[in-house]
Amino acid sequence: MDHCLLCVCVVPLADQLCRDDILLGDDGGFVTRFTVNSDDFGLKQAKTKKKLQTQVLDSKNFKSIKRKLHNDWVMKIRFVPALNCFGSCSLDSVHSLVLESLKRIEDNLPVREFAMPRGANSFCYCLKANVIVTGGDDKVLRLWHPNISTKPVGKLVGHMFSITEIVNNEKEQHVISLSSAKVFRVWDIQTLSVLQVFHDSQGGPGDMQIYAMVYDTNHGMLITGSSVIDMYPLTRMIQDTKQVPHTHEREVNVMLYNKYFHQVLTICSESVIKVWELETGLQIYQILDPHGFSIELTCATIDDSGFLFATGAYNGTVKLWDFGSGQEMKMMPEGKDWVEEEHALLRLFFLKSQVKQQHFILALERNGTIKMVQGKEDDIILTVIWELPNAMPYLQYGSHIVHLKMSTKERAMGIPFPDVELIVQKSISQQTTSSTTNTDVNCIDVFQTEGFNLIVSGTLNGMIILWNFIAASVKEIYRPEDCFSTDPELDPKRFRINDIMFLFRIPECVRRSSQDSICSSTQCDSSKGPQSSKGSKQSIHDTEVKGEQTDTGSEQQSVSKKQTASTSSAEPQPPLLVTAHEDGHLRLWTLEGKLLKDMLPFTKHSAISLTTLYTDSCCRILLAGNVEGHVILCNIGSFMDPPHDEKKFKQLLSWRAHSLEIVQVIYVEDKQLVLTASIDGSVRLWNSTSGHYCGYFGQRRMFELSQISDFILPCDVNEYPVEIKEESKFTEKKQKYEYPLIFDRERWKKMSSMSLLFKRSPPNPFEVQHDFKFFKSLSSPKIRRYALEGFMTENREAGIVFGSLPIYRVPSPTSLRFLPLIGSEAQRDSLEGVHSKKKSTHGHGGSRRKSLKRNFVPQINLASSFFPTTNK
Repeated sequence: MDHCLLCVCVVPLADQLCRDDILLGDDGGFVTRFTVNSDDFGLKQAKTKKKLQTQVLDSKNFKSIKRKLHNDWVMKIRFVPALNCFGSCSLDSVHSLVLESLKRIEDNLPVREFAMPRGANSFCYCLKANVIVTGGDDKVLRLWHPNISTKPVGKLVGHMFSITEIVNNEKEQHVISLSSAKVFRVWDIQTLSVLQVFHDSQGGPGDMQIYAMVYDTNHGMLITGSSVIDMYPLTRMIQDTKQVPHTHEREVNVMLYNKYFHQVLTICSESVIKVWELETGLQIYQILDPHGFSIELTCATIDDSGFLFATGAYNGTVKLWDFGSGQEMKMMPEGKDWVEEEHALLRLFFLKSQVKQQHFILALERNGTIKMVQGKEDDIILTVIWELPNAMPYLQYGSHIVHLKMSTKERAMGIPFPDVELIVQKSISQQTTSSTTNTDVNCIDVFQTEGFNLIVSGTLNGMIILWNFIAASVKEIYRPEDCFSTDPELDPKRFRINDIMFLFRIPECVRRSSQDSICSSTQCDSSKGPQSSKGSKQSIHDTEVKGEQTDTGSEQQSVSKKQTASTSSAEPQPPLLVTAHEDGHLRLWTLEGKLLKDMLPFTKHSAISLTTLYTDSCCRILLAGNVEGHVILCNIGSFMDPPHDEKKFKQLLSWRAHSLEIVQVIYVEDKQLVLTASIDGSVRLWNSTSGHYCGYFGQRRMFELSQISDFILPCDVNEYPVEIKEESKFTEKKQKYEYPLIFDRERWKKMSSMSLLFKRSPPNPFEVQHDFKFFKSLSSPKIRRYALEGFMTENREAGIVFGSLPIYRVPSPTSLRFLPLIGSEAQRDSLEGVHSKKKSTHGHGGSRRKSLKRNFVPQINLASSFFPTTNK
């Protein structure tokens, strides 16, 4: 070659089957194209030696074309198949980058040139973003559109030394640049921000320069070459930085999901309302200081139609908003004599109204008051029209049930709950006036359907109170023991109920589940094909239907019986109650107060206080969040069908979503996603089937909900999800140790028999081998590195053990002796031979030895074998 070669690349063209083009760049600014045929790489047989030799290629025989494109060294040359062009960069400030087709090498027509100060050392092309990234001695990364060579579309500044190499991660839309100081920077092409900076500190002063760099897309590995080859595993990140995800600047108080709009509403303690799109994570709008300056919002709720939402603040004010536009519609102002902390709102519920354009909101205040707020169509002011009387003092020391007196007067509007008064005895009211026990209501839930009109509340001391407006009564469902004790040593928060919820299956869900179970147990099951024990995880509901099928054993029944059973079971069952407690327990109750299930959810740590609950519309999935950021996912589909067997309540998954307390958790049925909100200020998105982290609201990158191949965790969580397996898998294979102790022959050899020292005559072989301290020669089995499955019964090579100690009876004319079976079979035969020899002197002979073998029968138990005198 005329010049020193600096760079090379191959042109992969699909239409060229038998030839390849090679592009070379040299120190003279020339770009040379060589065409090599397949015949040039053939092997020839040497005449002198009987072995194959590689042919030496002569460049003069190739077809070569050369053109001078730069006035300085050609630093990098690459072919871009997407553009069907080659690119070459140089240290030339005028002709820094040339991007043209291969035909331009053959002619002298003008080429597309990109100019930049001090030239370019390297470049790369990003297909999705359709940009070319260049970098050189001016320490600036420039982004160019392939068709616009006059001005770059973006710049990335941050390197302190010359940029020597650039590669791109097409999958994640990252650009990785390397400087001469061996400092790597990872950039996001979409946001033009730096994601990661790391430095190669290996090697001495002579190994400072890295000459080559390539990115392996399949393994996510960055490979560099200097005097050694280094491999850097670059972790895939959903978020843009290593900082903790932040949806809000302050802790999140409220998170709601609008299933009709497919949008998520979040509220932080700084009183900022944000509405996000679920599928993409983009923010739609936000409302600053909705209830006034520095007034914290504490609760919110969405109407069943999805068009309205209401917010409540710590000063007791309530506002009604239009969800689509975020415009304020109605407001309940603050009272004149109100104390903010007493009237702070904890929960809000939209009530079902029979009258159109009438909005009724049920509110729970911090002081335990439950009241109803009404919003008329023409009035912009919300007013309190109904308040529930305080029945806690009467239930505390009086009866467990208090009847209600319904108001008989008719109202112009149909209020969901009638006016009620407590029917109490005077003696009880006089006793309860001096009560000072803290019995404030901490959480409530509302249940309105045909035949039921209920309000349930959970208190700080663990009581569950049910208001039944159909039966006109308020009763105490549950009261923990010593919940009113005044012992200062006991924690008063141990009984607190943090969340309470009704579980009810509408008739449509009952019919749907019965039809699914019928279909899955007959022809439909065979059409789906076999599945593994863990399931294909295409749906939580599919695995739940299989669980119902296996629990009930319905596959052995006929289809006609199932259809009749399904019609009978389609009748709505009374709702159940589920409570999340401060002690970490999850408890399910009937309306009569019967405890159906008391479960401590399995997480990586011990019992942790539960904070929130959520279930889907058909009550098949139950979600719970706790103080330490764990999400517990349970399958309750088969449990909801009567009879309520506690074994049908199964925890499926548990994973840590946040490093701090979870405020709210929501399950999105159609997407099979889980939303979690925490006091760390982030709202995160998870896959419900695997606990896979999908992202957080507020990240710059859009969500990729379908891509779940790479398992990723947030940067503040390092615990992987825990999949709860069936209990039978653990109980089927139990370790059964048949031998708790074994005979240690080495220990026995070191022990001296005192009885042999005082004997004058030499001992016989029997006394030498078998007269020893039997019980002192037993030792525990040695710890094995592999699992011990257990030994076979009467394994003589393993030795004598207490767990299976066969004692044999040897009948004789004079006495009855008990001999233990020890050692190997040869030792036993020698033992029998000694006795048979002794017995032959009495005239028994060989017949006595046969009877000796026949009469080896175990006759002593383990407890009696502990006494040496018995063996003697």
